[in-house]
Amino acid sequence: MFDICCVGHITMDKVVTPKSEVFMPGGTAFYFSKALHNIDRQFVLVTAIGKKDENVVTKLRNSGIEIIQLPSEHTVFFENIYPENQDIRIQRVLEKADPFTIDGLKDIHAKIFHLGSLLADDFSADLMAYLAEKATVSLDVQGLLREVRGVDVFPIDWKEKTNALQHVTYLKANESEMEVLTGTSDVTEGVKILSDWGVKEVIITLGSMGSVIYSEDEFHLIPAFEPLQIIDATGCGDTYMAGYLYCRAKGLSIEKAGAFAASMATLNIETSGPFEGTEKEVLAKIDAAKKRFPSFVISE
Repeated sequence: MFDICCVGHITMDKVVTPKSEVFMPGGTAFYFSKALHNIDRQFVLVTAIGKKDENVVTKLRNSGIEIIQLPSEHTVFFENIYPENQDIRIQRVLEKADPFTIDGLKDIHAKIFHLGSLLADDFSADLMAYLAEKATVSLDVQGLLREVRGVDVFPIDWKEKTNALQHVTYLKANESEMEVLTGTSDVTEGVKILSDWGVKEVIITLGSMGSVIYSEDEFHLIPAFEPLQIIDATGCGDTYMAGYLYCRAKGLSIEKAGAFAASMATLNIETSGPFEGTEKEVLAKIDAAKKRFPSFVISE
């Protein structure tokens, strides 16, 4: 029995700019796992990857991350092309991995299953219902709003949302994802709609504006910590959720979990690549901000 099990595909990303072409692993499962492993060893990653890319799994295992690898004909392969205008990104999916199934997860046991979606068919509503019968379900919804047609990626609404979200305890989305799901850009209105569909804790990340967590008719406003420097925001949301679920699994309050998550996300922004910090560093950043956010002090 693990505290947290992350289920998701690791991607092979090809990043093309006018000056370089770089290949690197990525995806929600990759960034979440790297972050959580640094602070919680009662954790397992379940992923599905093609044989030709198994060296990525080997490297993660060698770093100490416990991984259950399911069979897949292919690995998710994202191609991200950035022209001279870096605000523009052309994204294509050259390969897709097999979706996750009830049969593939039936022998895996954890207190919390965090589903890190990349594409629309990664997780079915039936799978979420099955997992909710034996554990708490957490969902990063971003990938369920992306559909691949050929190699091109198109934004879509999630057809199964009302059936699936009744089985989800923790839902993480950003502002634009919330708007696609609910039809409103108003955060106050949007989180209530998601809550009405059955989500117990709705987590909306707002970038430098912090985050909002809505649970049991109560709003929890979590300010963002100011980074010492801004280096790389890749994987920031995944790092946030790793910290949040770690704290909630330990029984900490929403406010304290939010503070810890926000601190981890800020530390992630201050460096390049996945989160490599420690729990001590996370708490130190919170302690340094206690004059601005006295409620953020976790130790009592």
